[in-house]
Amino acid sequence: MTATTDRPPTRRPAAEQKPHLDPRERDRLERAFSVPRARFLLGIPVAVVVLLWSFQGAEFNFAKLGEGSTNMVEFLGRLFPPNFAKLGTIVALLIETLQMAIVGTVLGAVLSLVVAFGAASNIAPRWLYYPSRWVMNVIRSVPDLVFALMFVSAVGLGPFAGILAMTLGSIGSIGKVYAEAMEAVDRGTVVAIEAVGASKRQVIHYGVLPQAAPLLVSYTLLLFEGNVRGATILGLVGAGGIGLELTTAMRMYDYGHLSAIIICIVVLVTLIDQGSALIRRRIT
Repeated sequence: MTATTDRPPTRRPAAEQKPHLDPRERDRLERAFSVPRARFLLGIPVAVVVLLWSFQGAEFNFAKLGEGSTNMVEFLGRLFPPNFAKLGTIVALLIETLQMAIVGTVLGAVLSLVVAFGAASNIAPRWLYYPSRWVMNVIRSVPDLVFALMFVSAVGLGPFAGILAMTLGSIGSIGKVYAEAMEAVDRGTVVAIEAVGASKRQVIHYGVLPQAAPLLVSYTLLLFEGNVRGATILGLVGAGGIGLELTTAMRMYDYGHLSAIIICIVVLVTLIDQGSALIRRRIT
């Protein structure tokens, strides 16, 4: 007889063990995470019809674009060579544009955060939630150039009017994103803090803001990048920055100076984009 030794049954690794699911639970999960085929197939022709309708209404024409390509090439040819004779003026105006963007971003972010507390459904009561959302929708519907014209008429030409326009415009755009970032936090942490008797301020301070902070910082950097580009546009109506010089160069047909301004703007925006990307990598 061969001696036999009692060995414990070998267990399969956890990765190889297949979880057992009740058939009804499996069907429920499949229905929850599957896209209904009929709805998907119906949505394709609807999307195509809407796209074609938009092309027609917007008078989008590839043939006309091809015919005008020679004019575009001619215009781009006029931009070269760039003329950096007024580089000192360009740098000074770009610094002013950067300063406008910094002040406008800080003020806009602070005010947007205040409004976002009232526009977050998991924080604000209903009587505050809907008015806050309505205010942001109204502000977001008005172009920044309209705000710039309004503030130019109020405080005169210069960067101060541009800063006020950027600050007010930020509430409508970035305030909505701030509110949605707060609404996306893990509800379990908030419930746990509320269960121990924390006040509303403590819930926001310890449960909402720590979770939403990386997104808030990322969106603030995005707002800053947008304000740098937006400040160049606000200058078109005399709200300070490089925009007025850009408009003057176009009106005077000074293509060399125009090209130098565009190159300097591209360099500034690229540097800001790289710096923002570095900060994002550090906070994530």
